[in-house]
Amino acid sequence: MIEELLVFLLTFIFVFLIYELFLVRKSKKDKKAKKPIEINYLVSKYKLDFGKVKYKRLLNIICFVSSFDISLVVTVISIIDNFFLQLLVGFALIMLLILVSYDIVGRIYKQKGYCKDE
Repeated sequence: MIEELLVFLLTFIFVFLIYELFLVRKSKKDKKAKKPIEINYLVSKYKLDFGKVKYKRLLNIICFVSSFDISLVVTVISIIDNFFLQLLVGFALIMLLILVSYDIVGRIYKQKGYCKDE
C-alpha cells in the first residue's frame, strides 16, 4: 500500500513538473505558441470563451488533471504483472480517465459561466 502511494506521488510530481516546464512556462515566453490539444478539446466541446477564462489558470488545471490521470494509470498498471494485460488496462484506463476528467473540468467551467452564450 505504501509502495503504491509512493509510486503515485513520485509519478505525479515528475509529470506535473514536466507539464509545468513545457506547457505553462512555454506559454509565458511564447505568446503565439500553439494551444495544447486539451484546450482545443475544451473549446470545441464546451465552447469556452477566452475573454472570460484566465488562460494561465486553465493551463495549471490541465497540468494538474493530466498529471493525476497519468499517475493513477501508472500506479494501477504497476500492480499488474502481465505485460500485455498492463498495456490493455493502461490504454483503456487512460482513455476513460481523460474523457471523464476533462468532462468534469468542462462542466465546471460551463457551470461558472465561462462558456459562450448559445
